[in-house]
Amino acid sequence: SQYEALQVTAGKHGDDLRNTKNEITEINRVIQRIQGEIENAKAQRVKLEAAVAEAEERGELALKDARAKLEELDAALQKAKADLARQLREYQELMNVKLALDIEIATYRKLLEGEESRCSRSLCSSPIPAVVSSSGGGGYSSSSGLLAGGIGGGLSLGVGMGSGALGFSSGGSSKSSYSITTTSSSRRSIRK
Repeated sequence: SQYEALQVTAGKHGDDLRNTKNEITEINRVIQRIQGEIENAKAQRVKLEAAVAEAEERGELALKDARAKLEELDAALQKAKADLARQLREYQELMNVKLALDIEIATYRKLLEGEESRCSRSLCSSPIPAVVSSSGGGGYSSSSGLLAGGIGGGLSLGVGMGSGALGFSSGGSSKSSYSITTTSSSRRSIRK
């Protein structure tokens, strides 16, 4: 009877041992599955970290490129502003020169008309030629002498575009001279 009791006890322990072994085996399978999941998670983490680093690097490069382009555009804008200001100054200077030349040409015409009228009243037979020069600098002179009643006439014109100065003089029965001076600031003076 004691032997039988021991056999029963041994059988129970054997069943418990088998159950324990089965549980251990199942636990080992679960552990292996979890370890595989952990390895997969680690691999995904490495890939994600690499992707983040690459994205950050691309972002930094893109930011640097954008800043460089912005600096180039800013420099181009400043250069365009400077060029525009220079062109405006040159345009204003040209307009001042044009205005001065228009006034000078009108003055020449009036003076020449006055000389022709005076010469006509003094019985001059040769008209005084009028010349308008559009070059950067030049000079013109003409003279006409007529021995009629002891009257002589002379006319000379001088133009200096570089200095903005102009001179006119006439000689005859009554001598008179005119001087016109222009500057880049559109100030002109006429002296007789």
